[in-house]
Amino acid sequence: MLTIDYANCLNDRVPSHGLDAASIAAGSPSAQEATRLTASLEKTRNTGWERWRGLPHDPMRGAHVSAVKRVAHECAGKFDNMVVLGIGGSALGNIALQSALNPFTHNLMDGGKRQGPRLFVVDNVDPAYLGSVLAYCRATDPKLERTLFNVVSKSGETAETAAQFMTIRAMLIESLGQARHAKNIVAITDPEKGTMRSICDSQGYTTLPVPEGVGGRFSVLSPVGLFSAAMCGIDIDGLLDGAAAMDKRCRVADLTKNPAAMLATLLVRLGRENGKVNHVLMPYANSLYLLADWFRQLWAESLGKLHDKGGRQVFAGFTPIKALGTTDQHSQVQLYREGPNDKVFGLMEVESFGAGDMTIPSGLGVEAIEYLEGKKYSVLLNAEKRATEYALVESHRPNFTIRWPKIDAHHVGEFIWLWQMATAYAGLMLGIDAYDQPAVETGKKATFGLMGREGYSEWNDKVGSTLRRTDFVV
Repeated sequence: MLTIDYANCLNDRVPSHGLDAASIAAGSPSAQEATRLTASLEKTRNTGWERWRGLPHDPMRGAHVSAVKRVAHECAGKFDNMVVLGIGGSALGNIALQSALNPFTHNLMDGGKRQGPRLFVVDNVDPAYLGSVLAYCRATDPKLERTLFNVVSKSGETAETAAQFMTIRAMLIESLGQARHAKNIVAITDPEKGTMRSICDSQGYTTLPVPEGVGGRFSVLSPVGLFSAAMCGIDIDGLLDGAAAMDKRCRVADLTKNPAAMLATLLVRLGRENGKVNHVLMPYANSLYLLADWFRQLWAESLGKLHDKGGRQVFAGFTPIKALGTTDQHSQVQLYREGPNDKVFGLMEVESFGAGDMTIPSGLGVEAIEYLEGKKYSVLLNAEKRATEYALVESHRPNFTIRWPKIDAHHVGEFIWLWQMATAYAGLMLGIDAYDQPAVETGKKATFGLMGREGYSEWNDKVGSTLRRTDFVV
């Protein structure tokens, strides 16, 4: 199972920048708060916007997994390319699962060796980006007969995904005809209502549900993330088993035995009390790097709030930052050690890379690098991590290590659940609503106005008056 080593967050290692060990021990105010919040979370489990907490468990799990597997089975062998159209929580989890659990060369493998279709997750409306993916699909599949488009949108009204969907629908109708194009679209949307639901019902598209009460950034273990994973051979039962195992650990009232409560306590207290308002997540494994992207949305959008639940202006939240070991030892650690001491560093270490590990050859005969000969790459990578950990402690920079026994579906599921539960705890500790995103909605409405959507003209006026042209241009 995943473990968290947080000794480097305590003040016997990072003196005035860490927490007193006694302040998180049994009977401490933090321990008492964790017990209280754990009881509170038990009461709200599977209610309101916390219905994501039922995803690894029956009956919610059984219904979703059977539906995902059924559609994946129906699509198996029929498609060489799969394009996921979504943004934010409708895309970041899909990308992270693929990066963590399939080879980096997945899309380059021939069909006989590759598990499922090539996967492209198009999470932006940059025309060059979208155009290049569609051009590749056309080049490998001129009529798009063997290209599956997975549209992920609960409402169907998010401008970016709506634009993408309109584009691919027109392409498919042009290539395959109105009557045949539906077989190349699977939509993940609201099961009962909304613009996309109406389109799917009228066009006969295959659909999977975005579960009620499961927000985008908490949806990776729902059909939103599981369908593309299943299509590409990822063990979705393993993901959910890992999440369920972590969920069990995160229901324990004892702070010292509850990894999510401890993680939230460390990060919230270090942020509020010691000014560590930037939270870096730095995996020492390339395959885990895009899980840091997924973490950034979860942590930023959930905790960054102007008001608390009582309506008071609090400017809550912390800035999540992603880094990659060892790459960013050569690009960011100079700042991390000698720049502002306003960060907590989460390092990720993998104990075993299994059959993918490699040995550094011997026989070059150069004394200066002879020490590397015969060593495993994993030994070098983890030595680099250990050295960075030491260097951070020497500079009194708080850090913790999330230790992975190996990278597989079970442990990825554990990781996802750990951070989702840590976010739930942190929201309660900060006194904010971790499930809304009013600042994001403002941008959406402004986009509607600028693009001429009926009923939003006042937003066009607001944007125009605020961002009127000035002489301050160089």
